Amino acid sequence: MFSLILVEPQDLVNIASAVRIAKNFAIDDVRLVRPAEFDAWRIEGIAHNTADLVEKITFHDSLEAALTDVVWAAALTARGRAAKRTMARPRAAAREMVTRSTDGPVAIVAGREDKGLNNDELDRCQALVSIATNPAHSSLNLAQAVAVMAHELFVAREGEAQPFKRPRRKTGPATSEQLEALFADWASALHAIDFFKARGEDSVMRVVREALYRAELDGREAALLRAMGIEVRKKIERAQKPE
Repeated sequence: MFSLILVEPQDLVNIASAVRIAKNFAIDDVRLVRPAEFDAWRIEGIAHNTADLVEKITFHDSLEAALTDVVWAAALTARGRAAKRTMARPRAAAREMVTRSTDGPVAIVAGREDKGLNNDELDRCQALVSIATNPAHSSLNLAQAVAVMAHELFVAREGEAQPFKRPRRKTGPATSEQLEALFADWASALHAIDFFKARGEDSVMRVVREALYRAELDGREAALLRAMGIEVRKKIERAQKPE
């Protein structure tokens, strides 16, 4: 199980944003440690379609209590530490979390918006995760930091292996017949505007052919481009007719 633990979040909007992020990236367990406020109805109003996740949120009096069943926790922190600690960037930490998840629940832990996690809370986490940012402006919003880590965790869980949504109507590649008709109609359109007056038609159309071959048009694209050429020619022909 992958969990998101927020320690003393102060802003309801940040809680809602974190819940939405958890839903986006398949984190199915959110735990709150002493939130300043909580209103399930308002959270669902901000983070649409998250009612099932909001309903399962659990509340804890301390980070220690929230981590009771967790076998490995990664704490988000922007500050450097004097003591030697296991530090990681989000991508490496995400891979470790996936590996550790075979032993039991793992968690992303994020602290207060204004001061993050204290040393005692950091001591309860196996790794500290620092997100690389512009040193001159390094502070991230709570939800932003959670989003970066949650996305990396999702990718580490093979989230990027998901196929892109296919077009509503699948169209095969343009046939030779379709392409030849396209080239002929565009040559006719270019004749109508005297484009070949100072250029060799064969050499121009050869370039057009090569460019469109590289584009690997499908049937719908070829039909659309052909229709454009036909309309150009018709427009010129109508303009040339005497009134």
